[in-house]
Amino acid sequence: MTPTLVRRHLTHAGEVPRADLCARARDWSEIQERMLVPLYEAVYERLEVGSGTRLLGLGCGSGLALLMAASRGATVTGVDHSSPERLALARERLLPETWSTRARADTRLVDGAPEDVGAAGDAETPAYTLVTAFEPIGCLAGDSEGLGGLLQAATPLAERGAPVVLAGWGPPERCTTSSVLRVATKLADPLRSTGSWRPALRDDLEEVARRVGLRPDGSGRVACPFGYADMDSAVRGLLSTGLFDAAISATDQTQVDKELTEALHPYQRRDGTVWMPNVFRYLIARTP
Repeated sequence: MTPTLVRRHLTHAGEVPRADLCARARDWSEIQERMLVPLYEAVYERLEVGSGTRLLGLGCGSGLALLMAASRGATVTGVDHSSPERLALARERLLPETWSTRARADTRLVDGAPEDVGAAGDAETPAYTLVTAFEPIGCLAGDSEGLGGLLQAATPLAERGAPVVLAGWGPPERCTTSSVLRVATKLADPLRSTGSWRPALRDDLEEVARRVGLRPDGSGRVACPFGYADMDSAVRGLLSTGLFDAAISATDQTQVDKELTEALHPYQRRDGTVWMPNVFRYLIARTP
């Protein structure tokens, strides 16, 4: 699980607003998404994901985690309702008509909720042997609330006793990026009640699992450094996460860019790259 420093990305041509959703989705897929590759690798290795795996990815975004599972031989289905722009990029990566030489014909991508996938056991939806929710929780107030509903809807689609993987931020003292995320909280006031930074709690993942009737069955921690080719890539990558949206709404894009750049400055190295060590945590729970 070697951390990878992303390659240098050119600034979008012209004066494209940073809030442009297509540009933001592209920044996510080209810059930020790969920061969690060590997490995906650790989970797939531990659960021996392979040709017998039928995986349902919740909040699949632009599909990198699905692509990695498919490369191991897994049959993958991705569900996402929050970003049509990211899902469009997942289609470019995964669907046969756009990636004909390596795509699997049984790959499915659904713009919607888990219940839109179909009923487990029908011809198009055999029961899944693995469910993943890789979008990390635990750094924003209320960021686990929507996850519970997704898990409740997905559980009936999985085999009895199938693993369900949840991901979260590690302890703040192990996550350098925590200090940068505090910028979002400072700027988002008075919107602080929702969408504001908070320290990750030890049992965040277990509490979510128990609320929806899942049985915790193991966990792990994975180093996922955030490495960027330059300051511009760092700002664009972090903005693409959506974690600064409340701050942008409360102030403006220019102010957020300025303060985010200042917060990142201590992590910029002499060669111009930006490097922030982080630890993420995952929980494996089982369906009833």
